[in-house]
Amino acid sequence: MSEQRKPPVTTGQIFETDIVGLTLDGEGVGRFNGFTLFIEGALPGEKVRAEVVSVGKSFGKARLESVLVKSVHRRNPPCPIYDQCGGCQLQHLNYPGQLQWKRQYVVDSLVRIGKLPVAGEPQRAEAAADAAREPITVHPVIGMDDPWRYRNKAQVPIGESEGGLVGGFYEQGSHDIVDMNACLIQEEENEQTVRAVKGAAGSLGISAYNRATGRGLLRHVVVRHAATTGQRMVVLITNGLNIPHQDELIGLIREQVPGVVSIVQNINTERTAVVFGKDTRTLWGEDVIYDEIGGIRFAISARSFYQVNPVQTRRLYESAVRYAGLTGEETVVDAYCGIGTISLFLARHARQVYGVEIVPEAIEDARRNAALNGIHNVEFAVGAAERVLPRWQASGIRPDVIVVDPPRKGCDQVLIDSLLESRPSRIVYVSCNPSTLARDLRLLEDGGYRTVEVQPVDMFPHTVHVESVIWMVQK
Repeated sequence: MSEQRKPPVTTGQIFETDIVGLTLDGEGVGRFNGFTLFIEGALPGEKVRAEVVSVGKSFGKARLESVLVKSVHRRNPPCPIYDQCGGCQLQHLNYPGQLQWKRQYVVDSLVRIGKLPVAGEPQRAEAAADAAREPITVHPVIGMDDPWRYRNKAQVPIGESEGGLVGGFYEQGSHDIVDMNACLIQEEENEQTVRAVKGAAGSLGISAYNRATGRGLLRHVVVRHAATTGQRMVVLITNGLNIPHQDELIGLIREQVPGVVSIVQNINTERTAVVFGKDTRTLWGEDVIYDEIGGIRFAISARSFYQVNPVQTRRLYESAVRYAGLTGEETVVDAYCGIGTISLFLARHARQVYGVEIVPEAIEDARRNAALNGIHNVEFAVGAAERVLPRWQASGIRPDVIVVDPPRKGCDQVLIDSLLESRPSRIVYVSCNPSTLARDLRLLEDGGYRTVEVQPVDMFPHTVHVESVIWMVQK
């Protein structure tokens, strides 16, 4: 047996390298002695000095020592705890640079994983097989005019220190909670609400949950803010049912949080990192708060999935409606419909919309939202899309357009087969993960569809995430 080849770098070694790209975690990519090293904080186009901190079989990690040649896109991160938090990965890259990188991330995924031709990009041999087809147009990313203070939901772990309750974020690589009173991507209303709840609970001696021992009561505080109505919701996630001084706590929150209309408790007694437990009850006020996107009103409960950036959500959904090409005569299926957000946008332009979602509570919310808006040409069903679609097809429903908005893992193979079996004239794919998007587009292309355009949308500025809306037609 041949001796395993040793990596050409060692831990502690200092080296210089040119940065040629970014990883999907926002780390700079460099090479030394022919070996790939990922360097947090380094940017493409820079020359840096770094120290090797770990070495694997095919790549290593290095710590940035100094920047010898700076990128024109480098800036000082405005957040004072940027290096500790890890919630944002790209604050050291200016916003135009972020948008450029996110578009290239989408393009590279389509070319490398999907083997698809993209306009303006060198064609791979695999993509050249269908030389007659038009290459895919990938538009510039739709960014924000003001890419700060956009999140309408905060989810904060609670801990204890000598000064009382703390709430903020887990320090990178540990379960230690670092107190945080300001976050530049959170709406200020959420910060104010979290501070008020921490102060109120601390003044009443309510204990914080300890992950190591499994003891203590208050695990997380989740707050939601509806920008169009000003309504706020407070969710107390507790390690047990009984809250000491519950009435006093509710009174203090109502007194100190402007616009609060709902105070909810969620009970989670499991030794788990999962935030929400199964049981939820309203302690005071309404079960939901109300918000609007694009003139459509939504009821949002404690566990509803609702996009956290309403400004960009409208742009995302408008792109989906545009690619659906609706004239008012079409039957549309919305797979992964959630609480009906895209479905209701589509219903204003289609003859009939059918939405399917595997989470029963989400379908209850979807039906409530349809009724809330007086939209009657939409029908919702509980179940896995890959099972419900064939059932609808057997009952005579023939979709002209299918919209899919899957989780990060992408579409299940069975759902891909169901889409191909349904043969809609158009497929609109809404993606939050360029890698699984490219994989699924390849499968749909092999099944008889052609990708026409891609519209990336920056839903989460200063992070590595990018959403995309894709227009596909039958070949």
